[in-house]
Amino acid sequence: MSFDDVYAAYKDYINPPLARFMKLAGATVETEARGSRIFDENGKSYLDFCGGYGVFTLGYQHPKVVAAVREQLEHMALSSRVFFNAKTAALAKELARIAPGDLQISFFSNSGTEAVEAALKTARLSSKRTMIVATDNAYHGKTMGSLTATGRDLFKDSFKPLVPEFSHVPFGDLDALDRALPGAAAFIVEPVQCEGGVIVPPDGYLRGVRDLCDTHGVLFIADEVQTGLGRTGYLWGVDYEGVVPDIIAAAKGLSGGVVPIGATISKYDVWMRAFGHAPLLHTSTFGGNPLACTAGLAALKVLQEERLVERSRELGDYMLARAGEVMARHPDVIAQVRGRGLVVGVELTNEGYGGVIIPECLKLGLTAAYTLNQQKVIRLEPPLVVTKEEIDEALRLFEQGVAKAKEKLGELTRTH
Repeated sequence: MSFDDVYAAYKDYINPPLARFMKLAGATVETEARGSRIFDENGKSYLDFCGGYGVFTLGYQHPKVVAAVREQLEHMALSSRVFFNAKTAALAKELARIAPGDLQISFFSNSGTEAVEAALKTARLSSKRTMIVATDNAYHGKTMGSLTATGRDLFKDSFKPLVPEFSHVPFGDLDALDRALPGAAAFIVEPVQCEGGVIVPPDGYLRGVRDLCDTHGVLFIADEVQTGLGRTGYLWGVDYEGVVPDIIAAAKGLSGGVVPIGATISKYDVWMRAFGHAPLLHTSTFGGNPLACTAGLAALKVLQEERLVERSRELGDYMLARAGEVMARHPDVIAQVRGRGLVVGVELTNEGYGGVIIPECLKLGLTAAYTLNQQKVIRLEPPLVVTKEEIDEALRLFEQGVAKAKEKLGELTRTH
């Protein structure tokens, strides 16, 4: 299909206003991708620093993951759901091995929001309580329970009434959490609020969360859908402070960038209290299928063999420093840079600049995107296989986009 045909199909059959926005932003038709680069129908190369919003930790089409999935496809793609499956069993065992502390039981689904839904349901059943405490500015997904936990009204207001008995406290505020926890079933939190604008909590926050949850007898759910599996420079985001939650929601990077998969990993006793008497209360027809589990197993093997967690920490420090240099040269456009590992948030002095920077970067051959909850923040989230040279190239192109925004818009009023 030509660009005109693809655009018309998106406009007529998928999402008309989004199609028009993407066209105005300069989006073309992607045709293939390898490593850290996407190629369009004209053969143009784009350095991908959006990274599927955290999906492509291994880059695109990692050969070891593709080979494993291709081989599995010759035998069985989806499960009969009647028999045991060796790939499902192997991935669950491997996740138990690498999960923090004594997390052990995995429920498999197909996406991050499904993994969060399973975590919320597990917590309510296990605790025999109903109140869920979440944080302001959080992003947990857009299905109903996950959406209710999400901390931005823009996504929520149109769907009210949402799931009852949810409350929100400021991210990073342990005193507010202490007041909110009595009688709650669980507290759900992201180790870093990636969609919230790459907000890094104060040191000691996650340790304080664990202590307060223990004090009040409340389950601690870590939403590691985006922070998990090396993104923040640690295998799990909670590893930064060495804490062990009761439940982890994972997805994105677990797919290997090839087959979608989500996983909700719980402590044994937490899961047994929830489902030990009725193991089919929460199920997923496609969850844990052998094709997805094969991709997950291959992805975890690559993550460890190529030492991508350590790479994320080292190159993340480098990328943050390089972004800081761009900020120093353009303080009238960039207010702050922050991040952990290979996710860096560039906060603009005025969100209006982003409407020029992102399309200009696309023209130059670099993908970047807003964070969903903070239009003033552009994220830089490349694959963990990115090279130092590619980081240099990306920041050079990004700076050109920043300069073009200043040239076109002048100095905009700072917003808070």
